[in-house]
Amino acid sequence: MLWKLQFSRAVVQLFWRKPLVCKTHISTCGRGIMTSSNVDDWQSRYNVAKQKIDSSAAELHQLSQAIWAKPELNYNEHFAHKTLTDFLEKEGFKVERNFVVDTAFRATYGSDDGLNVCVICEYDALPDIGHACGHNLIAESGIAAGIAVKAALELNGGKDGKVTVMGTPAEEGGAGKVKLIKAKAFDGIHVAMMVHPKPFTVSAPTPLALQTMAITYTGKPAHAAAYPWEGLNALDAAVMCYNAISVLRQQMKPRWRVHGVISNGGQDPAIIPEVTELQYYLRAPNKLELEELKTKVEDCIKGAATISGCKANYEYKIDYLDLKPNSKLVEVYEKNGELVGIKFSQDERLKTLMGSTDMGNVSYEVPSIHPLYDINTVHPNHTREFTEASGAPEAQKPTLDQAKAMALTALDILKPGNEQLIQSIQAEFEESVLKK
Repeated sequence: MLWKLQFSRAVVQLFWRKPLVCKTHISTCGRGIMTSSNVDDWQSRYNVAKQKIDSSAAELHQLSQAIWAKPELNYNEHFAHKTLTDFLEKEGFKVERNFVVDTAFRATYGSDDGLNVCVICEYDALPDIGHACGHNLIAESGIAAGIAVKAALELNGGKDGKVTVMGTPAEEGGAGKVKLIKAKAFDGIHVAMMVHPKPFTVSAPTPLALQTMAITYTGKPAHAAAYPWEGLNALDAAVMCYNAISVLRQQMKPRWRVHGVISNGGQDPAIIPEVTELQYYLRAPNKLELEELKTKVEDCIKGAATISGCKANYEYKIDYLDLKPNSKLVEVYEKNGELVGIKFSQDERLKTLMGSTDMGNVSYEVPSIHPLYDINTVHPNHTREFTEASGAPEAQKPTLDQAKAMALTALDILKPGNEQLIQSIQAEFEESVLKK
């Protein structure tokens, strides 16, 4: 009897954070055991999901093009917010506009008496170069997957679970998902997924943890020609800080990244600069290594202050966690991706060719995936060439294929009698994320 008690406790512990369907044994939970007849019925739902994306392809392209043609910066995505929520409302979702954040939204369909699978949309752009990270395509793929899952669930009146389409603004340096997490927007969600355009296709990338910081040096102004000895040059401090960090790169670990700009270098060449400012991004594979890197950068900041005689002040702002792709969920996504014709790169090096994302923070809340996919370009993200590629017709097929892979993955999770899958996904999440 002891082993039975231990097993029961283990099952309860697996699901303590994200409550599942019911309090009884998880393999049934009121959703029924699969028979040969309803296996065939569920296969028809896979077909319905794919057909929904195919039949909506023209509208989805128009949706993406509208957002691409009107790029908006973080927390100002008002046009994208209205465009996407109007579309989802037309498709029959329950839509909550201005959800937590003014330009965020949540759209849901289905029953609370089942699992809840979330697909995520991003839609903010970059200054000057527009949708150079392809967030218009991320929005399109998330919407497409959402309407496909809804179409499949409608075959049983939405009784087999829920699909949530979450609109998350301000990924580009604004940490929109972090604000949603703080507001408990991901409570009650069992799995989250999104895809991201790139010049290659990998299923389980490992984006870096990120900490942004602002550095201010304060000196003493003086006439730069008549009485320079009376001043303390804050620009000298900023330059020495910048150079010290640059020299530090020789001793940085291979996946550490530090990059910054002098955002304020003074006001007039005739005046010894009194105040200067720098903005920096610090990245590392995980939070532990990031703390080590921060210590080294702080020493550079303090050293420049000592040498120049200026005062230094620095503060940390945005905090993105590294992304923990759930390998069990990745396996299901890969299987479905291959079914719709996606070819995944086996080059392990490509998994590390990433910056950072607030989806990393989501992966610490619920089991998550964040695959990257090729949009038929050789150009990297955050370039004008990638902006063109994200708006090109050639990006459409791979985007909709990714949407199909996400939709089929969601349906695998929601499938009655398939509870062992969510158990294995949650067990890995408990072991690899919550216990560390």
